Amino acid sequence: MTKKSVYIPILFALAVIVGIMIGKVLAERSFVAHERQSPEMKGDKLNAILSLIDDKYVDSLNCDSLIEKAIPKIVANLDPHSVYIPASDLQSVNEELEGSFSGIGVQFNIQRDTVMIVSVIGGGPSEKLGIMPGDRIVTVNDTTFVGKDISNDKVVKKLRGPKGTKVKVGIKRNGVKDVLSFSITRGDIPVTSIDAYYKIGHDIGYVKVNRFGGTTYEEFSNALAGLKDAGADKFIVDLRGNSGGYLDAAISMINEFLAKGDMIVYTEGKTSPRADAIADGVGRFKSNRLVVLIDEWSASASEIFAGAIQDNDRGLIIGRRSFGKGLVQQQFPLLDGSALRLTIARYYTPSGRCIQKPYGDGEESYESDILNRYLHGELDAKDSIHVDKSDTTLYKTRGGRVVYGGGGIMPDVFVPRDTLGMTSYFNKVNNSGMIYEYSFVYTDMNREKLKNFKNTTELESYLDGEDLVSKFVAYAEGKGVKRNPNLLLKSQSLINTKIKAYIVRNMLGDNGFYQMLNRDDVTMKAAIFQLSSRTK
Repeated sequence: MTKKSVYIPILFALAVIVGIMIGKVLAERSFVAHERQSPEMKGDKLNAILSLIDDKYVDSLNCDSLIEKAIPKIVANLDPHSVYIPASDLQSVNEELEGSFSGIGVQFNIQRDTVMIVSVIGGGPSEKLGIMPGDRIVTVNDTTFVGKDISNDKVVKKLRGPKGTKVKVGIKRNGVKDVLSFSITRGDIPVTSIDAYYKIGHDIGYVKVNRFGGTTYEEFSNALAGLKDAGADKFIVDLRGNSGGYLDAAISMINEFLAKGDMIVYTEGKTSPRADAIADGVGRFKSNRLVVLIDEWSASASEIFAGAIQDNDRGLIIGRRSFGKGLVQQQFPLLDGSALRLTIARYYTPSGRCIQKPYGDGEESYESDILNRYLHGELDAKDSIHVDKSDTTLYKTRGGRVVYGGGGIMPDVFVPRDTLGMTSYFNKVNNSGMIYEYSFVYTDMNREKLKNFKNTTELESYLDGEDLVSKFVAYAEGKGVKRNPNLLLKSQSLINTKIKAYIVRNMLGDNGFYQMLNRDDVTMKAAIFQLSSRTK
C-alpha cells in the first residue's frame, strides 16, 4: 500500500469534518428561519465569504454591522421597490400604514429652534391635559429641548413611545409667565387616511385620500356615507400625491363602485399563482357618477384604483400620468426584528396591462423619471408624454377604448400643471416654507380673536380685511427676501390664498384648508365641469 493510498481516506475524512463545521457556522449565522433549504442554497457563497472575512481579515470587525450595510446593496439590485428595513426603523415604517401609533397626540412644527404645537388631536392624551395649539415645548423630561440641534426625528423619538409610558414636557404659553409642566401618559394616536371630505354645490362629494392603510377602507366608507346623507350623488376621489399602500384596502374601496363580477385587479409572479380580485356586487355606490384625480405622484394602490375604474369604463380619470408602479411587495419578518419587503408579483389592471415603468437602466435613472417628465414638458402638454413602447399589446377598456401600459395610468382628461401666479418670488418664499411659517406666526399672535370664527366662511371673510399679503411681504423682507412689485402683482392672489388656507387649517382643520385650496385648483375645476355637464 502506498503512502498516497493511506492519506486519501484521512484527507477525505478531514474534508467531511471541516464541511460539517463550516455548515454549522453558516447555519448559526443565518438570521432568517427556513423550514427547509433548497439545493441551490448549499455551499452559499455569500455566507462563505462572510465567514472567511470573519476568520481571516487583517483587522477586527463587526460582521453584523457588515451584513447590515451589505443587505441594502444586494436588495437594490432586484428592483426599485424591494427594500430591507432595519429593526430600528421597522416600527415607524409600519405605523404609517397600520392606522395608529403611540404618542402624546400633537402635530408640531419647528420654528426659531423651538417645537411649536400646531394642533392637538381631539381625544388624545395632550388635549385631555389642556395642552393647546400655539404652546411651545421647551423641556422634555426636565432637560432643555430647544436650539439648532432640534430636528423632527429627535422630537418624534422623544415624544413617541410605548402606550402607557409617561413623558414630562415643559410648555411655554403666550400670556403665561412661568413654564407649565405636564406629565403625559402616551396613548394610541390614530393615523388617518382621509385628509378631507366635503360637499361641493348641492350634489358633488369630494374625498381626499392620502394613503391606503389598515383603516382606510373604513374611513373612506364613512366619508362616502356622510356625503350621501348630505345629498351628494356624484363623487370626486382625489388620489393626487397618494403613493399607495395596502392592496387589500384599494380592492375594498374599488368594490364600492363596481358591479358584481367586474374585475378589479389581478396579480401574478414567478412563484405567486395568478390571483383575481372580483367585485362582489355589495358596493353601495355602483351607479353614482365618479371622477378620480391623479398626478405624477399617484402610485401603486392609487394606480390600481384608477386602472380598475378606467378599464371598466366606470368613471373618468382626470389629471396627469401617474407614477408607474406595478409591482407588489410582501413583507417578510426576520429573526432580529428587521424585515425584507420583497417584490413577489406584478399587478395587472382588468384589461391586462401592467403599468410598471421600466427600471432596467438602474436606480438613478428610475429615480429621475419624474424630473425628466418635467424637463421634457410632459407636465405642461399632453403631446409631450412619452410612454414605454416595448409593450406592443393593444389594451382596451370594456367599452373598447384603447389604454396603455408600461409607464403609469394615462388620464382620460389631461390637465397641465397650473403655473398661474408662479414667479421666482413665489417659488422662493413658498419652497423655503416662509408662507407656512408666516401663517403660523399670524395665527399664534391672533389666536384669541380667531377663535371667535366657527366656520371657514366667517374666518375667510375676516381674513379678507387683514391685508395679509402686505404684512407677509414685510415679514419676508425681515427674513432677507426683497420685495419685487412686478412679481408680487403676478403672485399676489396665489400668496393670499395660501396664507388664508394655512390659517384656516391652524384654526379649523384640514376640511377648510382643502376647500380653500381646491376652489382655484384647475384639476378640481375640470372634475366639477365634467360631473356638472356630462349626462349619465
